[in-house]
Amino acid sequence: MAAPEAVSLPHTWRPFGARVAVIVFGTMLLLICAFAWFGFDPEVRAKFTFFQRSTLVFLGLLASSVGYALARSRVVASESGLFVVNGYKRHEYEWAEVISIHLPPGAPWATIDLADGNTASMLAIQGSDGNRARDAVRTLRSLIDR
Repeated sequence: MAAPEAVSLPHTWRPFGARVAVIVFGTMLLLICAFAWFGFDPEVRAKFTFFQRSTLVFLGLLASSVGYALARSRVVASESGLFVVNGYKRHEYEWAEVISIHLPPGAPWATIDLADGNTASMLAIQGSDGNRARDAVRTLRSLIDR
């Protein structure tokens, strides 16, 4: 096992693969929908009602908001503790509250054990990010242990 990376605080971790997927597939979906819409004849486009158009726009905005929530996830380690953003929720934990961090093989993201017996997910450290995620967990373990 490699020694954890020494980081200067504050330090931020963000998901890599999820952010790339949101940007690439979101852009592709937007382009495909735009090309399909403008590829229709004007008479076919005219058959769409206002309700149908607004439903499509609503679904696009809903998908965008989910993608944005995943892409904005982050973990910030500072001198005072951890600041975790999962989607649109924010949590702040002092170092004394955080007991340990886990990323078991096959787990979708890291979790932290808290002093009150609860656990909290950290969507910013995605298991699919491989070595990048394992390095982040090792670094956070060293910060928790100090």
